[in-house]
Amino acid sequence: MTVRRLGAGLVAAALITPALAACGDGTTGTAGSTATPTVTASATASASGAPAAGDAKQALLDSTKEISSGNFRFTLAGAGSTAEGQVHQPSQSAEMKIAVGGPSSDLAMKLDVIHFKPDSWVKLELTGSSANSLPTIKQLNLGKYQHLDQTRIKGNRSLGFDFDKVDPAGSAVLTQGITEVRSTGTGAYAGTIDVTKAAEAGSLNAATIAALGTQAKTVPFTAKVDPQGRLSELVLQLPAAGQTAAQEIKMTYSDYGAATAAQKPPAAQVVEAPAELYSLFN
Repeated sequence: MTVRRLGAGLVAAALITPALAACGDGTTGTAGSTATPTVTASATASASGAPAAGDAKQALLDSTKEISSGNFRFTLAGAGSTAEGQVHQPSQSAEMKIAVGGPSSDLAMKLDVIHFKPDSWVKLELTGSSANSLPTIKQLNLGKYQHLDQTRIKGNRSLGFDFDKVDPAGSAVLTQGITEVRSTGTGAYAGTIDVTKAAEAGSLNAATIAALGTQAKTVPFTAKVDPQGRLSELVLQLPAAGQTAAQEIKMTYSDYGAATAAQKPPAAQVVEAPAELYSLFN
């Protein structure tokens, strides 16, 4: 898993993890065996009162500002994987549940991740016909929350969390890459986006971006904002590239200002993470 931080890191890794995909469905590229066809953004701007393109882009840039306050719920979905959770900056806590692969995968993974600064825990579940063949499976204390040594995950792109960069998908970085945008209705937009910086944002795997080649410069997207102008949905339609099928990556934001503090796992369910766990995510 090769993305920046657990808030963005495991989420993006869950959605776009070539290594797990290779175990899960026998293909290279992105995770999951069911691809979503590319849908180009073809809606036209509303007949009257539609903002100009410059205004539409500014509206989307502005829509991500509240995310930095770090008090919201989110979901991400794509390539047969899902993630959902919340960030609560006031308590310096966050939690998320991630699922990679499904019942038909050779190797599927579920993670229950909790951060409550300065501590972090992860509960891991591995299933599928290939799970028991992993050499470290017996050392992973599956079913327990594993307490993470912060000195071992500092700067780790998979297991760290940066409360100064709380957005799981890096939407502020993504919207800065908008190359064309138009209003398609009240609070709705469509256009194209340059995703070459999406790995920095934490929303796409660098290998996936590289595989897109020049297509990465003009990826179709749609977006929605709530009545207060805050981003509520961003959908990327990634075109097929090489052996990787076309797919949809969808992220949503909700409950701005209404998230709650994460709940620390009960002490009886906590063990210290073994070396094998850190190795699995490096």
